[in-house]
Amino acid sequence: MGGVIRLRIDFGYDGGAFYGWAKQPALRTVQGEFEAALAKILRLPADDPRLRLTVAGRTDTGVHALHQVCHLDVDDAAIAACVGHMDVEPVEALRRRLTRVLPSDIALHRVSVAPEGFDARFSALERTYVYRVCDAGTLRDPRMRGFVLRVDDALDVDAMNEAAAMTIGLHDFGSFATPNPGGTTIREVKYAHWDRVPVRPLVAAGPDAVSDAVAHYVTPTAESGLLCFTIVADAFARNMVRSLVGACLRVGTGRRDVAWFRGKMAEPKREGESGPCPPQGLTLEHVAYPPDDRLAARAEAIRAVRTL
Repeated sequence: MGGVIRLRIDFGYDGGAFYGWAKQPALRTVQGEFEAALAKILRLPADDPRLRLTVAGRTDTGVHALHQVCHLDVDDAAIAACVGHMDVEPVEALRRRLTRVLPSDIALHRVSVAPEGFDARFSALERTYVYRVCDAGTLRDPRMRGFVLRVDDALDVDAMNEAAAMTIGLHDFGSFATPNPGGTTIREVKYAHWDRVPVRPLVAAGPDAVSDAVAHYVTPTAESGLLCFTIVADAFARNMVRSLVGACLRVGTGRRDVAWFRGKMAEPKREGESGPCPPQGLTLEHVAYPPDDRLAARAEAIRAVRTL
């Protein structure tokens, strides 16, 4: 008799043409495209509940992911049927078929049998997001407009980092986020910092003919000069990262001071000045999990509602 296997799926996507992760009627979403591809491969109805993916973190409309994780519970017989004429293991056969069927703005990294106790959402220890900004004085690269926010002002990075430092620790981010029904805006931020990417050459100087040929023009790496906000937390509430970025940018342009940001942290109350900035600059970069023997315990602990 066959059983059910839990699969871990690692992937990324360009969020520009998606209305976020979560499946919605008549809208193109990452979950909708992924589950449609699985339905085709596994020969199941598109609305079959067995296709439902559980994701590490839902991203909003226009937000990207370099490294996203989800899990799927599927009959081992359905996976075995993916092999066909291929001389590979069933899970590898599923990965190959998914790679061919998924649209080009979703990149499949890995499909594997999940260890016991693994839950893509609740087992996660932390998520890392990066928000990229091109401000005044930085060369604008039009090719990167899909995942970099353009800001016409010169930004005060020291002031922005003074504000960002206030977010580290366990806080109620009610000024910057919207809770889910029955949820909370209390989160633990482990790292938050703005950094300017150095202008680095693509080809290092050296004694060889190639480096001599480019000596008169140093080709920069693609992200050179960008201002990047990296934030790591156990989890994020809806709109939390983009709202924090928006508030930092108000401080960085001098429209608001650090004391204003401190007040927003002290009094968790939503108002118009701490709304989210545009989505295209935001990317989910990484999801971290504990060792296999601690996955189930982590999932159980994180299900509890956070309190200060």
